[in-house]
Amino acid sequence: MEKNVKKYDNFQKIENKNKNIFDNYTFLGKISEISQIRHLSLDKLKILADEIRDYIIKVVSKNGGHLASSLGVIDITVALFYVFDIEKDKIIWDVGHQAYAYKILTKRAKEFSSLRKFGGISGFPKISESKYDAFGTGHSSTSISSALGFAVARDLKGTDEKIIAVIGDGAMTNGLAFEGLNNSGNLNKNMLVVLNDNEMFISTRVGALGKYFAKILSGGFVRNLDLTIANLSKKLKISHDIIKTLFNRAKTIFTPGMLFEELGFTYFGPVDGHDIKTLIEILEKIKTMSGPILLHIVTKKGKGYNFAENNPIKFHGISSFDEITGEANKLAGKNKTYTQIFSDTLVKEAKKNDRIIAITAAMCEGTGLLEFAKKFPARYFDVGIAESHAITFAAGVAANGMKPVCAIYSTFLQRGFDQIIHDVCLQNLPVIFAIDRAGIVGEDGSTHQGIFDISFLRIIPNLILMAPKDENELSVMLRTALSINKPCAIRYPRGAGIGVKVNFEAPLLEIGKAEIVYREGDICVITIGNMFNVAKNAIDRLKLENINLKLINLRFIKPLDVELIKKCAGQSKVIITVEENILSGGMGSSIRELLADDTKKIFSIGLPDKFIEHGSQDKIRDIYNLSGEKLYSIFKQIYLNNY
Repeated sequence: MEKNVKKYDNFQKIENKNKNIFDNYTFLGKISEISQIRHLSLDKLKILADEIRDYIIKVVSKNGGHLASSLGVIDITVALFYVFDIEKDKIIWDVGHQAYAYKILTKRAKEFSSLRKFGGISGFPKISESKYDAFGTGHSSTSISSALGFAVARDLKGTDEKIIAVIGDGAMTNGLAFEGLNNSGNLNKNMLVVLNDNEMFISTRVGALGKYFAKILSGGFVRNLDLTIANLSKKLKISHDIIKTLFNRAKTIFTPGMLFEELGFTYFGPVDGHDIKTLIEILEKIKTMSGPILLHIVTKKGKGYNFAENNPIKFHGISSFDEITGEANKLAGKNKTYTQIFSDTLVKEAKKNDRIIAITAAMCEGTGLLEFAKKFPARYFDVGIAESHAITFAAGVAANGMKPVCAIYSTFLQRGFDQIIHDVCLQNLPVIFAIDRAGIVGEDGSTHQGIFDISFLRIIPNLILMAPKDENELSVMLRTALSINKPCAIRYPRGAGIGVKVNFEAPLLEIGKAEIVYREGDICVITIGNMFNVAKNAIDRLKLENINLKLINLRFIKPLDVELIKKCAGQSKVIITVEENILSGGMGSSIRELLADDTKKIFSIGLPDKFIEHGSQDKIRDIYNLSGEKLYSIFKQIYLNNY
């Protein structure tokens, strides 16, 4: 087997399954070697781009995925394949939302229909999946720093491959991107950064003037700048340095590239990112130039699919949908999501307390803050893709008397670990972290599974860490957190709740107190968060077989209900802990630490010490013994082993 190339044994039938699809395409699925793309005419390249666009829409409509951003970069992807030698040169994609066309063109067209399915290809670049995925990514703003690393390694090895990073304008709001830009300009390595401006973030100047400047600046006049300036200096009898300074200032005045020029990049653009002919012309000239170069292209998210063009936010990350109508496929009788319950509660509390503010890092819709933003625009802050800043910003707000609620996905909260310790908890500031997508998230896979937050948060002094068993408890926990003057974190899962009615006036919780649900039996099951109801259903099945187990809803991972846990340990033969987090440093680990001097048997169920693959939430939970059926079997076996 070729090194770093995953073979999709589970999808051997894909080629036959997709035979009719590829028969409808002129080029897609029939290009056996990447080098063939470089021999297509411009008209054929446009046909290829349209075929890729159609295929991506078809697959994502069935599998879900990141559609709008992927459709926007198809033309630049085709142009890059035409100009560069993909067998040797390295293209590094930022975030990975943009890499679908790249995957299709790097010999994964047939496998693409397995996108985000268990055992199929990942929705993000992944080194272990293909030798063409130079660098894995799922979090934003890593491309420039990693590309610089590739360039430095190339020069130290004495090779000559081209290094290209493709980054979206949204990812440029993250400090890591600017750290990469700063260091790249300083080291002056040969590399190309393609800035995909798909939200008019920097400039709207697309058209003839933009093309003209890009062509002029990438042409001989700039590349032979020293000779040009020397000739002008001689003719005009003006200092060489003065003319060079005037030229550089004029160039940045007429283009939006002053920032990049000051950071040491040669800037070209803005260019229409859907004009394959112009992109090829400019890339051909740029690839022979030295030093760090930034090509600014302007694209349209959702390009070629009206529904995605008109609503790029909805089609950024979407579940399966009807390709003809653009409507999402709805599940009958679906309960409100935990995100919606968080939103409803926060809005209700904000009406009563004008000190409450909401902060998100470019995830307004995803974190459920859209309604808050509409009702309280002066108290809503989207800081862009800048989680570290969001947390320190929240700390500053809290230090000056406000009650900030910082809503961030579990996987992205990892990016602000130091800020949680140094800026919030060390100073004991009342910042509330609403940790969405905690636990298994499913199809987005290893880069997005929220399975580490219990482990990295419970080690931090002053922080109160909670997880609700259902929708009502989430609402109560948020209200409880808002009522105290301490740093608090509430973790809750992706997806729908269990259908519990929310009482927005329910009594607040006593900090650090767990809930005993079943008291009979001398085997005690301790659960946290969404695993409570899964475990309870398994225990209820055992009750029908006259097998009784104690059941505790821990509620608080920190502080622990020490008195209750020790009491149950004294009354039980076995303690079973169940959590949707890695076992290393997790809730079960905290119970073991507490009972370290006890000879009590402790059996912990959770996720292993590994990165969890992509697949449906139900599939992944079943694989790792967190489904109702698996818990029932494990509980029963432990009971039988002790009687």
